[in-house]
Amino acid sequence: MFEWEKLGKLFDPKDLEHGSWMHDFAQSPTVLVDDDRIRVYFCSRPAPVDGQYLSYMSYIDLDRNNLLQITHICQAPPLALGDYGTFDEFGINPLTVIRHGEQVRVYYGGWTRCESVRFNAAIGIAVSADNGDTFQRMGAGPVLGYSHDEPFLQGSPRVRKYGQQWQMWYVAGKEWRETDGLPEPIYKIRMATSDNGIDWIKHGLDLIEDKLGSHECQACPDVIFRDGKYHMFFSYRDIHDYKSRQGGYRIGYASSVDMLHWKRDDEMAGMHVSSTGWDSEMVNYPHVFEVDGTTYMIYQGNEMGRAGMGLARLRAPQDWSAL
Repeated sequence: MFEWEKLGKLFDPKDLEHGSWMHDFAQSPTVLVDDDRIRVYFCSRPAPVDGQYLSYMSYIDLDRNNLLQITHICQAPPLALGDYGTFDEFGINPLTVIRHGEQVRVYYGGWTRCESVRFNAAIGIAVSADNGDTFQRMGAGPVLGYSHDEPFLQGSPRVRKYGQQWQMWYVAGKEWRETDGLPEPIYKIRMATSDNGIDWIKHGLDLIEDKLGSHECQACPDVIFRDGKYHMFFSYRDIHDYKSRQGGYRIGYASSVDMLHWKRDDEMAGMHVSSTGWDSEMVNYPHVFEVDGTTYMIYQGNEMGRAGMGLARLRAPQDWSAL
């Protein structure tokens, strides 16, 4: 079983003493490790207009020698929203950032508003030539979008590169189901592969078996490779009361030897809600990374990150080969 030591809340825009374009939320954190800093990208929102939020990419920099010390907070979104009518006109969330040669790439879920349902989403890509300070889209359309067997939303991209191939774990909508008088999406974890990180082949399979039933929603699968096995940490929740402690997101775990066939064992995950505080109702959208031989998990808390994001350090196992 994994044992995580919670180090505390890392960042919440509401805690800033001075004005910022960020008003609320620190969602979907992902980390870029540099020699002199740890940059944490996430999604945040300005104050709503007429009750409607927009979601933007943002970042903070951490001291590599003290990951709880914030050294810089971005002053403006590094990636603008899409133009009128595009898939990402109203929001960027979630995302993952990865290096490719001299480039830094961001893969992100872009969403647009709808009439019969609240939103739809697809996966976009943008690149940075200035070490991740600003990003520009590779095109106006998504890099992974709707298809005949995935007719609803795609999102939660987590991208890794093992060997010569790129892997993307993402979620695909299965249906919109009326729940408590409103349409709610049901989505499952899937996978796509690519030789260049741009042209993707979907494998067309739901990877993780349901624990809560067919109405379970799964999100933000992050996969790391240790000692001959792939380890996935992901989020899951009920479709009912998912903004509460009872139905809110939890962090699950699954393992695989081939990245396509997974054995789920959520008891192994070792990351639970706290008894009180900013992550007492839900823990979700985990990202696992390593700095100087230590493994960390960064994650969002209550109300899908409205209460901020926090950091945990892996205490055990030290030897992953027996898992």
